[in-house]
Amino acid sequence: MKSLPILLAAALLAISTVPQNAVAGCKDHPEAGVDWSGCFKARLILEEENLVGANLSQANLDNTSLIGSNLTGADMSEGHFDKARFNGALLIGANMTKAAFGRADLTGADLTGALMEKAELPRANLTDAMLAGATLEKAELGRAIFRNADLTGANLRYSYLARADLRGADLVDADLTETELYLADLRGADLSAATGLVQQQLEKTCGDETTKLPAGIEPGPDWPCATREDGDTEED
Repeated sequence: MKSLPILLAAALLAISTVPQNAVAGCKDHPEAGVDWSGCFKARLILEEENLVGANLSQANLDNTSLIGSNLTGADMSEGHFDKARFNGALLIGANMTKAAFGRADLTGADLTGALMEKAELPRANLTDAMLAGATLEKAELGRAIFRNADLTGANLRYSYLARADLRGADLVDADLTETELYLADLRGADLSAATGLVQQQLEKTCGDETTKLPAGIEPGPDWPCATREDGDTEED
């Protein structure tokens, strides 16, 4: 797998090669560098499209399908993408600051180095997603699904992960300072080299013998936790 610096360098190169005349308005066809800022593009089929460096800031793409599309380096800040589908999409280095992704499907998406500070992803599905080096500081991630996701080196400071499904997630070198983990499912998650994690954060979490913790951090008092078949804790 390519290193984070190489991937980010590739993202910047892709943006720099976007033709300047590609920037236009809401009626333009999807293409690299298209300017759809503030546009209404909800409920569209935009699968396998090249949207490298696109400006989707404050745009509305709720329920739009972007399966397999390339949004490397796109500006999606403060946009609306609730229930949108990004399965297998490339969002490397994308700016998703303060954007809304409620119940969005990002299964298998590549969000390496993405900027997601204060983004809202309640109940979003990020199973098998790649979020290495992503910035998720102060993000709303309640009940989000991160099964087997790569969160190595991710910034999760002050983020809200209550009732999130982190089973099998890789959180090596992730910053969990003041991260809210109330009723989060940590079974099989690797937090062995996570930073900022304190004992109190594991109170009321769900984990078992497959959860890897940093030295000096003990399992939560209720481990191994009793859960229902859907993965939610009994206290849900």
